[in-house]
Amino acid sequence: MADETLSDEDLDQIYRAMVDSFIDRANELADSNSMENVGMALLYAASRYNAHVVSQHAENAEAYDREVPRAREFFRDQYERMLDENLEDYKSIYSKYANFMRRQ
Repeated sequence: MADETLSDEDLDQIYRAMVDSFIDRANELADSNSMENVGMALLYAASRYNAHVVSQHAENAEAYDREVPRAREFFRDQYERMLDENLEDYKSIYSKYANFMRRQ
């Protein structure tokens, strides 16, 4: 099904389900790896996949080179916005959840 045929609500549900599936997998990996390494792996995977997305939208190498600065700015701004939002979210629930996985 093409994204153009879906409502904003449907797209949001799909988006949140994808996010949850990535977090579920990250939590599984954190059972046998450090959370820091899992987080870095997620960042690397996102950067690698987004580089692929940018390359798929470019008609040729020259167009790709022209798009790279704009793509870097876009993804950097998106990540900063998302990180700020999530840091604030965790700040509001810190006392309830932050210590449950803390190492002794």
